[in-house]
Amino acid sequence: MSSPDLFVVCKNCQAEVSPYITECPYCGTRLRKRAPRIERPDAPAKPSGPSKRVPRVGGRNRPGSQGAKRAKPEKPRLAKLRSGEIPGIRADEHGRPYATLVILALSLGLWLSLPFVALNELTLSTIGPDAWLYLTAALVNDGIAAQFAASVGIGLFGWLIERRRGAITVVGLFVLCGPAAIALALVADPGSLVLGSHGAALGLLCAWTVQVLLARQRGEEDDDADLLGVLVIAAVLLLVPLVSQGSAVAGVFGGALGALAGLGLAVAGRRRA
Repeated sequence: MSSPDLFVVCKNCQAEVSPYITECPYCGTRLRKRAPRIERPDAPAKPSGPSKRVPRVGGRNRPGSQGAKRAKPEKPRLAKLRSGEIPGIRADEHGRPYATLVILALSLGLWLSLPFVALNELTLSTIGPDAWLYLTAALVNDGIAAQFAASVGIGLFGWLIERRRGAITVVGLFVLCGPAAIALALVADPGSLVLGSHGAALGLLCAWTVQVLLARQRGEEDDDADLLGVLVIAAVLLLVPLVSQGSAVAGVFGGALGALAGLGLAVAGRRRA
């Protein structure tokens, strides 16, 4: 790289002036159109050859051509947290509880059909112990109060369990605390009118409560729910048979089976963690 001259001579007044000016400061004569560029010693060297433009096809760079614009890398995205993936961190709390919604829809559909079908045609006392009738008896409720109380219990605690354990766990708990509890109630009191989903609601409530109590006993901040309100809901579900033809024995069996299942889920989750 050649170094610039220390000075240049004005052609009009013959004065020595700086090579980085465009006009003579003495006579005002125009020396050059623009000042010369100052080169830095640490500046990167530019290619000597002329720059080649990348041909464009249809307004876009041809794929694989030299100098084509590179695609911007996609920003990394985290997948939704699955239930039980990281101990102590909850899964997506705003996910839809599909299993709980299906159970509520079936229960509401059977309840709406009660004006057109007699109760003894939907329960086990008259038709016989067919397998699907246990499920039917665990879904149907007698009266608005029983239907509302059972729907609140299943909807609330089914959603709480499903967001932590998944849909399969909710379905399994419902079958255990609903149809299975009704089967045990028939064994304890044969020939009785056994129906109502309050037993399944009590089972879901007890399964969730047992896990919360065990987590708090271990010093884990598992949930900040008010257990006094849970106790009130449990008392209402236990009193449902007093205002309807529901089975009190099935409700007790449902709550007991739910508590045992909640204990098993808590132990299994502790071992996995």
